[in-house]
Amino acid sequence: METKGNSEEINLQKYWQILKRRGLVASGVFAAFAGLAGLSWLGKPTYEATGKLIFQSNRTSSVTGVGGKIGDLESVVKREGNPLDTQALLLQSDAIKQEVINTLQLKDKKGAPLDPESIVIKTEAVAGTDVLKVSFASEDSKLATAVVNQVMKSYVENNIKTNRSEASAAGKFINNQLPWTEKELNQAAEALREFKVHNKIIELQQETGGTVQTINTLDNQLNNDRAQLADLTTQQKVVLRQLNIPQNKAIDIAALSQVSGIQGLLAELQKVQTQLATQRSRYTEANPSIITLEREEASLKSLLQERTSQALGYQANIAPGKLQMGQIKQDLSSVYVKLESQRLGLQKKIESLSKLKEFYQQRAKILPNLQKRQGELERRLLVAQKSYENLLTKQQEIKIIENQTVGNARVFENAKAQSSPAAMKKKLAITLGGGFSGLLLGVAAAFLVDLIDTTVKTAQEAEELFGYTLLGLIPKFATNNKSTVVNKSLEGVSPRVIVATSPRTVIHEAYQMLQANLKFISLDKKVRTIVVTSSLPGEGKTEVAANLAMVMAQAGRRVLLIDADMRQPSQHHVWGLINSVGLSNVMVGENEFSKEVQKVTTNLSVLTSGVMPPNPLALIDSERMTSFIEMLRQNYDYVVFDTPPLVGIADAAVLGNMVDGVLIVVRPSVLDSRSASAAKSLLARSEANILGIVANAVDIKQEPDNYFYYNSSRSEQSVEKINTVSSP
Repeated sequence: METKGNSEEINLQKYWQILKRRGLVASGVFAAFAGLAGLSWLGKPTYEATGKLIFQSNRTSSVTGVGGKIGDLESVVKREGNPLDTQALLLQSDAIKQEVINTLQLKDKKGAPLDPESIVIKTEAVAGTDVLKVSFASEDSKLATAVVNQVMKSYVENNIKTNRSEASAAGKFINNQLPWTEKELNQAAEALREFKVHNKIIELQQETGGTVQTINTLDNQLNNDRAQLADLTTQQKVVLRQLNIPQNKAIDIAALSQVSGIQGLLAELQKVQTQLATQRSRYTEANPSIITLEREEASLKSLLQERTSQALGYQANIAPGKLQMGQIKQDLSSVYVKLESQRLGLQKKIESLSKLKEFYQQRAKILPNLQKRQGELERRLLVAQKSYENLLTKQQEIKIIENQTVGNARVFENAKAQSSPAAMKKKLAITLGGGFSGLLLGVAAAFLVDLIDTTVKTAQEAEELFGYTLLGLIPKFATNNKSTVVNKSLEGVSPRVIVATSPRTVIHEAYQMLQANLKFISLDKKVRTIVVTSSLPGEGKTEVAANLAMVMAQAGRRVLLIDADMRQPSQHHVWGLINSVGLSNVMVGENEFSKEVQKVTTNLSVLTSGVMPPNPLALIDSERMTSFIEMLRQNYDYVVFDTPPLVGIADAAVLGNMVDGVLIVVRPSVLDSRSASAAKSLLARSEANILGIVANAVDIKQEPDNYFYYNSSRSEQSVEKINTVSSP
């Protein structure tokens, strides 16, 4: 979050610096637009006449009592929004304007009738009321008043005619719609009636509640009956176990035991069987008495079976021994018969209740659909009924409207003319708009000019462009010929060597900071031989090299400044020396170094470039130069080479590969981005050790406050004392 905040602050400072740099462009554009906007205040004054119309219901309605909006078709057709908006459009219509032109005989300068488009009628609804303000602006106050009054008069007359014609048209429409609406009403009522008859509906809502209640009652009754049935079944099983007879024959046996004829035959059969048993104990089976008794037994069994079938009504296979019961069993059989009768009754009752419940459940399932359908039919009937009633009401209202001769609008206040506030507001708006537009366009123009200008504007931009460490910031300053030289031996030195001619200034401090930064970056590997170069001519590399060498010498270091720019040498001009012999002569072996080096101060020596050779690069890119640099390392603490610019010339890049490091001088407003990219590419290919960059002739006011560490009131005053102007 902190990094993001810092980035936003830097960007804002960058934009502010652009505006400061291009302030003249922005001010010019702003002044132009503001001046054009100010012309709107010249000219004749404008008057605006304003009248008021009030819209209200016809007072006849309160007498007749037929509806609340007689004379207003809003009561017939309901509209969304403010009805006054529609009336405002009618007031501004060409028809009203043309009537005003014809009545007032308005003509243009050529004597021809005015075009309706040339008359601008303004309308405004008064908030919270039914009043509409009508306005017209003109340089003639009487004309403005007459136009507004005539507009309102023409509108009222047309409103009456329009109401009358609209009422007539609406009456015809309603008369045509009434038969259809009445037919729709009858059809809806008949459909609802047929639906109720077909589905046997009297009161569907009550039926729904009753059905649910009936189903609950039947459920309770069924549960009770089923419980009773289970109890009877249990009692029957207990009785059957006591009777010890099959369940399916229990009732038959109980019934036969009550028949006297069957019981008599059963007694005779038992008597014969007793006699037969007695005879068999005496005689053999072939005895005539046994045979007779056997025949009699068989006859009695057959007769007993026949009477049993007759008594039951069907053929029953019951053993004679089961037909006779004791009194207890007879009582138990009576109980069983009674229980069976009750059980059968309960079963039939349960079946009947189950069927009835199923019927009500089926009815309950279709009731929601019936309710939905009935609701649709009732809504259809209600809509048809409302439509029919509304049309009847409107028919009565329209008949009254057709007989009325007044409209729903009247003049509430006649027009009065006064100075047009709209015109004043317009002029003020034009002025403010022009100023604001000028401000925006001025800012845009400033940014556009800055964008078109490809030169490097600030030290910060240079650092971002090169990507190297910024080691020094040299403020822009100017000198005069009256600079005080502390050391009399330096009287011939150029005033641009500020550390020699004007010590204890902010410029001097800047070079001391540059020297300290060079020392800090060379803690691991000491930097003793330095190439000072720039991307383009005019960036002040010679001046920086001279001041850097001098400030090193002032620190007590043995320093040698070599002018290695054998194409356009300039160090001899800076130090007031003769350039008859120098580096080129030493490189070709014509002269000895010790004889050609010139001592400027106790610790500073200068070797000029010497005679311009035909091929300077050949002298630099040689074994002799390598040996020469190694010799210098043995004799000096620092060796500073002033070399040609990088763009188009390879001298600095080649020499930079031989020394400990390269220092690049960058001058804002001189260096452009394309040249900087070319210089950076050349240095990258040469694989030289880039120490960093020095921003020269920096305008303090163009740098961000948090970026330029010399930007203080003391620093600015110190620079001003040296007559701050663009340095050469």
